[in-house]
Amino acid sequence: MPGETVDLRYAENFSIEEFESYRIVTVRNPWRGSGETLFQYALVPIGDELPELSADTRIIRTPVKRLAVLGTVYLAHVEALDLYQELIGVAHARYASDRKTLQQLKNGYTKSIPGEGSIDIEVALSLQPDLILASALGDPQHDAHPLLERTGQSVAITAGYMEKHPLGRAEWLKFTAAFFEKDAMAKALFDGIADRYEKLSASTEWIERRPTVLANAPFAGTWHVPGGKSFTAQAIDDAGGRYLFQSIDSSGGVPVELEKVFFQAVDADFWIHPGRARSLAELESMDRRFVEFRAFKNGKVYNNSKRIGPGGGNEVWERGVLRPDETLADLIAIFHPELIGQRELVYYERVLSDR
Repeated sequence: MPGETVDLRYAENFSIEEFESYRIVTVRNPWRGSGETLFQYALVPIGDELPELSADTRIIRTPVKRLAVLGTVYLAHVEALDLYQELIGVAHARYASDRKTLQQLKNGYTKSIPGEGSIDIEVALSLQPDLILASALGDPQHDAHPLLERTGQSVAITAGYMEKHPLGRAEWLKFTAAFFEKDAMAKALFDGIADRYEKLSASTEWIERRPTVLANAPFAGTWHVPGGKSFTAQAIDDAGGRYLFQSIDSSGGVPVELEKVFFQAVDADFWIHPGRARSLAELESMDRRFVEFRAFKNGKVYNNSKRIGPGGGNEVWERGVLRPDETLADLIAIFHPELIGQRELVYYERVLSDR
C-alpha cells in the first residue's frame, strides 16, 4: 500500500512518503541522462524494528546524529536547520563561506575531507558518519557514492541542481530536514522563502518592455549557455527580463557556437554571470569582441560575485541556492530598479572598468 505523500510546492526530483513506522524518500533524475534511475531511502527511527523492504532500498536511522557533506552547497541547510552539532565532516572545505562552519573547521570539531577531483575515502570512513550527503554526475571516475556504499556507508544522493525552478532547488531543504526529523522547521522556512519569491515575481508580470539578457561567458573556446528550462532562465523571466536563449529546450548548460552567441548577444541589454571576470578589462582580455556588446558599452554587466569566502568560494552557491528570493530581488533591482526602490545588492555587483 502506498503511503501518504508529503506535499511539495516546486521540487520535482524527490518525494517523501509517510508510512506508519517509517518514511520512504525517493530521488529521481539524479543526473543528466539518468533515465529511470532511482535512489530510495527508508528513514526508520532509531530503536524501531526494521520494516520489510526491497533489497535496493537504503536504510537510514533517524534522527541522524553525525553528518558529513561532500559539497559546500549543503552548508546553507546546516545553517538553516541548525545542524552544526551534527556536522562532523565537509569536503571541499576550502570553499566554505559559512562562518560557523569555518569556525568549527578551525577548532577541529568539523573535519575537512580532502580531495579535489575525488574525495579521500579513508578520511570519510574514519569520521564514522551516520549520513553522507552527496550529488552525482553518473560518472564512475568522479562519483564517490558507489565506493562509499560498498564500504557500508549511508549515502544519500541529492539532485537539487537538476531542478528547473529556483524554488525547486530551495525546497530540497525539506529533503535534508527529513533525515533529522526537522520537517516542520523546514516547511516554515521554505514557505517564507517561496512566498517572498512569488510576491517579487508577481510584481514583474505586468511589464511589457522586458530587457534582453545574456548569461555566462565562454570557457576554453566553448560558450555553455543555460537552457530555456533552466533555473537561470526561470529567474531571468521572473525578474522581468527576456532571456536570449529561452528557446533552447534544456534545463542544463548547452554548448553554443561562439559566432552564434556573438550575433545574438551584441545587442543584449544586460549581461549576467560573465565567468570569473571581475572587471571589464578582464572581459576584454578574454575576447576583444566583447567591447562591441551593448551591455559592455553601457556598463550593464553584472556578476554574482559580491560575496566571496576566504578560500574563494562563492556564497551564492551556499546561501544563495536556499534563498532564491534574495537573488531574484537582486535581478529585479538590476533590470527594473523602479520596482524595488533603493536596495543594496546581496549577491550581484556591477562589473566595472577596473577594480
